[in-house]
Amino acid sequence: MTLYIVPAIFLGVLVLSLLRRKDAYAAFVRGAGAALELMAGVLPFLVAVMVACELFRTSGAAAAFSRIVAPVISPTGIPPELTELLLLRPLSGAGSLSVLENIYSSFGTDTFVGRCASVVYGSSETVFYVSAIYFSGSEIKRLRYAIPLALVASFIGNIVGCNLLRLM
Repeated sequence: MTLYIVPAIFLGVLVLSLLRRKDAYAAFVRGAGAALELMAGVLPFLVAVMVACELFRTSGAAAAFSRIVAPVISPTGIPPELTELLLLRPLSGAGSLSVLENIYSSFGTDTFVGRCASVVYGSSETVFYVSAIYFSGSEIKRLRYAIPLALVASFIGNIVGCNLLRLM
């Protein structure tokens, strides 16, 4: 069934454009041009976020900060071994994937720490990356509450997910 969804959408758009007597090819070309303009505008923000994340991780600042924060995080039900993952996940998908692989090799995938790491990785988002992409292309310039609320919601989801794993 899922094999046919994309071709069905494609054909549906073509049929709709024929019924409305619109030039589908010209609309596609205009959309592709707008996408290129958006990518050109977003690229500097994307590069800045990626460089900052990699510097944070490779400098050892993420590991040092996670050691400081671990006593605060452990009462929430999240294992203290996951603090570096919790810190890097909102910043970088690739960096947090590397931390996830280290957790798997150190603790295993079927342990509580490994399963909880999977929940944290799978249920949270790269908040700063997504914010850099979406807000750079929009008219919204005052991000007063968007990023803090996204971080709090992600952390609450991590707490709930790890505590639900204890029940399983």
